Amino acid sequence: LEGSPMDESYYGDPVFAITVDYIPSHGSAREDGVIIVEMFPQWAPITVENMVEHIEQGIYDGIFFHRVIDDFVTQSGDPTCTTVVTYPATNPSCGSGGTGETIPLEHHENLSHVDGAIGMARSQDPDSADSQWYIAETEAHGLDPENRDDEGYATFGVVRDGMSHVRAIAETPTSDNPTGNIQNPFSSAGRPVYEVHISSVE
Repeated sequence: LEGSPMDESYYGDPVFAITVDYIPSHGSAREDGVIIVEMFPQWAPITVENMVEHIEQGIYDGIFFHRVIDDFVTQSGDPTCTTVVTYPATNPSCGSGGTGETIPLEHHENLSHVDGAIGMARSQDPDSADSQWYIAETEAHGLDPENRDDEGYATFGVVRDGMSHVRAIAETPTSDNPTGNIQNPFSSAGRPVYEVHISSVE
């Protein structure tokens, strides 16, 4: 805990559960678990509304974590990142996909990249966040706006339970070229060798 307002839970905040299964290391059996996230609509109303809408639409059910960087972030939320026949075969747009509807970058002084924070992925345009999100596997204050010259990244919630799964996913083996035929080089870095599957987000 850093003494952040994000340390506290607030009555009425929406909470969602990410049900995952993954192989934590070579030779390990597949494990499953649930990651519980509290969102802060009082500080990030647009971002939270966007996330709630996508969850209710079911676009995250059946996708996988497509980008994992140990001691930094675990990223998912791309509805095109689904296994085609056998993992790691997937859609060419995996890593750059979304719904096509973006939201403005939303910052608040009470929100930062504390350990376990969930934030919105985006392109170089600060107002380009769509459906992709990431969970900070440790403090990642280098992504906060005051520490960057590109307006930073927006957080909107924090993991309340299941960080052991986030940390295990962050340490899962990855490859820069898991498919052998990278059509989108920007999505290849840190792709898990074994599928980190999201069965549902509710």
